Amino acid sequence: MTPHAASEILETLCRRAPVIPVLVIEDATQARPLAEALVAGGLPVLEVTLRTDAALEAIRQMASVEGVIIGAGTLITPGDVEAAQGAGARFGVSPGATPMLLDAARAGALPLLPGAATATEAMALMERGFTVQKFFPAEAAGGVAALRALAGPLPHIRFCPTGGIGPGNAAEYLALPNTLCVGGSWIAPKALTEAGAWAEITALARAAAALGAPGIR
Repeated sequence: MTPHAASEILETLCRRAPVIPVLVIEDATQARPLAEALVAGGLPVLEVTLRTDAALEAIRQMASVEGVIIGAGTLITPGDVEAAQGAGARFGVSPGATPMLLDAARAGALPLLPGAATATEAMALMERGFTVQKFFPAEAAGGVAALRALAGPLPHIRFCPTGGIGPGNAAEYLALPNTLCVGGSWIAPKALTEAGAWAEITALARAAAALGAPGIR
């Protein structure tokens, strides 16, 4: 899969909803009901980070939930790409980008959302054909002001900012012309997930999905 094709797929996914939940799952038995709760709230595109031993099994469980488009985050090595695909991930997300990682994603035909934090990194990815990128860590890298500044010289790049984004600032990012969607963990906080408070998580998802409603986004 070419980087251009990957970016087209990622743009389509990012436009499905204004927020992609970034999920850190410790217990794979929570994966299916969590996915069902998020989809019920209007957020079908989900990212499970490969930061726990349960992550790959969680991806397997979520991949079978109707309406879910499941991705794997924190892809760092070619081995991560292979493992994510084996578990059923339909796209990948990385905090940064290396030639080995980009080549592995291309060889495996896994649509990748590569991370960039500076104009130089964004330009390097654009040279390789990636026009849809993750802006990370968003708040630490300058937040809304930095992303707004990038829009002028790099108008052809669209971003999914992630890192430090929550209900208090998500709308500011979504109002930017170069933001397709945002990624955030606030929709499925650990306390609610561990408690099995699926109705509350659905309510949080519904509020996040409303950020993309006409007149808001």
